[in-house]
Amino acid sequence: MNRYLIAILLAGTLLPGQEPPPPTAPPKPGSPAGGVSAEQLSKANNPLADMNALNFQNYYVPTLYGVPDANSNTLNLRPVIVSGRQIIRATLPVSTVPTGNGQYRSGLGDFSIFDAIKLTPEGSMTDFAVGPLLVAPSATNTALGAGKWQAGAAAVAIHPMPGGSLVGALVTWQHSFAGNVDRPSTHVATAQPIGTFGIGGGYYVRSAPLCIFDFENNRYLIPVGLGFGKVFKVNNAVANAFIEPQFSVYHKGAGLPSFQLFMGLNLQWAKKPK
Repeated sequence: MNRYLIAILLAGTLLPGQEPPPPTAPPKPGSPAGGVSAEQLSKANNPLADMNALNFQNYYVPTLYGVPDANSNTLNLRPVIVSGRQIIRATLPVSTVPTGNGQYRSGLGDFSIFDAIKLTPEGSMTDFAVGPLLVAPSATNTALGAGKWQAGAAAVAIHPMPGGSLVGALVTWQHSFAGNVDRPSTHVATAQPIGTFGIGGGYYVRSAPLCIFDFENNRYLIPVGLGFGKVFKVNNAVANAFIEPQFSVYHKGAGLPSFQLFMGLNLQWAKKPK
C-alpha cells in the first residue's frame, strides 16, 4: 500500500497527546471549534456540491475471490468542474492488477466522464441530477481496461440533513458501442449508496460501498462499508480525508474483492464569481 497516500490521509488528524495549533482568527459564526461549518462538512461529501474539486480515491484489495495469493490496487484521479447546473466529473484510474502466475500489470485504466445536470431548483430539500456518461478505452494494457468505447448515463440523488450529515445515492449504467472487435462487449451498472453523519469537530462517520453489476459476464458484487473521515481547511481549499473498510456480503464470479480498503483525499474550491 502506498505509504505516501496513507500519510496524506492522516494529515488532517491529530496524534494522541498533540495539542491543536492556536487559531489565527476567531471562528466564523456557525463554525465549530475546528473551523469547519456544517455546510462545509456537508458539501465536502456531496457529489452535487457547487464546488470545483480534485479527488484522490484509492481502493486497496488484499484478497480476491477465485485468485489465490493475489491483490490489486486502483487509484482514481477525479477532477470535478461545476458550470451552472452541470457537475462534470472525470475519472482516470491508475491500477495494478494480477494477471496469473504471480505476475502483475500496472498502468492507466479506461478514462470515464459524466455530466450530471441538476433538475431541482436551488434550496431544494433533496437534489436530483442526471446526465450522459462516456468511457474511452485509454488503458495501457489489456488487463487494465475493456478495450471498448462505452456510453450510458449517471443519476445522483442527495438529501442533506442537519449537522452536516447527508444521505443519497449515485447510479451509473454503461454499454459498449465500438472499439476492439476482438474484445467482448460490456454492459455494466453500478450503485453507490452514500451516508455521512457528522460527529463534531469536522469528523464524520461514513458508508459509501460501490455495488457492481456486470451483466455481460454475469459477475456481481455487493459490499458494505463503515469508516470515518475528517474535513478541514488547507489555505483556500476545503480538504476531506477518509478511510473506509468494505466487506463483500454477496458476490458472483472470480476476481472480485472479498475485502477492500477505500480511502481518499478530496480537495474543494469555491467557484470563481463570473
